Amino acid sequence: MKTNKLRIIIPLAILAIAGIAFAAHQSLGTLSALGWQDISVLCPIGALGTLLASKTLVPHVLISLVLAVIGIIVLGRAFCGWICPVPVWRKLRYLFHKQDPSLKGKAKIDPDSPLTEKEQKALHASCGNICHARKPSDSRHIVLGAGLLSAAIFGFPVFCLICPIGLSFALVFTVILLFGGGDVTWSVVFIPVLLLVEVVFFRKWCSHVCPVGALMSLVSRANRTLRVKVDHAKCIEDTRGVKCGRCSQVCNVGINPRHPELGAGMHECTKCHACVESCPGNAITMPFLPKGNGESPAVEPVVITDNIEK
Repeated sequence: MKTNKLRIIIPLAILAIAGIAFAAHQSLGTLSALGWQDISVLCPIGALGTLLASKTLVPHVLISLVLAVIGIIVLGRAFCGWICPVPVWRKLRYLFHKQDPSLKGKAKIDPDSPLTEKEQKALHASCGNICHARKPSDSRHIVLGAGLLSAAIFGFPVFCLICPIGLSFALVFTVILLFGGGDVTWSVVFIPVLLLVEVVFFRKWCSHVCPVGALMSLVSRANRTLRVKVDHAKCIEDTRGVKCGRCSQVCNVGINPRHPELGAGMHECTKCHACVESCPGNAITMPFLPKGNGESPAVEPVVITDNIEK
């Protein structure tokens, strides 16, 4: 089974398990606040918000935060790629957007098509033009700061009220209450509408708004596991001088594995394996403990001639 299917099945399975447990009066909590009897683990944003709101060092909240930080250091942003339900809901947006007719037949890239002279020059000069350019500020970190500040001011983790992860579980629980006991409240309408606004119509929630992803990206700078490795002896751009770029096109967070200096940093990687599966030359791997720093080394520009051996 391909990982893209697993990335849909796993979050839905977690929602289903939580729903079944809730219906059986054995609530396990949510991904925002896992719990079993006296044991509870909060998400890092919820934990930080709670500490700031209470202005005290609550022991179990502090433990939750430490565990979350350790998990991010070990696995990076794997939560975003494999467990978070938001990417699943984001796929619903394709139900509301029709494909541009002008793009039909242009979605696929021919890996055997040689680079044009213009593309060669752009590729070889790109680092000098872009690598050292100042990147725009990440709006996610602004939202993160605002969320934590609001928790300190209002004495409550405000973001938790609109967090799409928590709302996903709230929607499941609300539906169970609706059909199980006829408990009709405004939440039956409010929660689905808010989710639609956040993850369907607001298309860039994960990349421009999500403070959870922002916090994880900061902590995951210390992550050294499951990092993308490119075998340049297999990469068709290196060995055959042809245009490809499939690995960067399928990356949801804007990483360019072949040219890491041109995209987002590796600390943004969600470990989703999309680049591994899409590589036509099977040149990309994601070992648990890669040798070196886990990033693609700089390589000499490919010299492309008129006669490319295929």
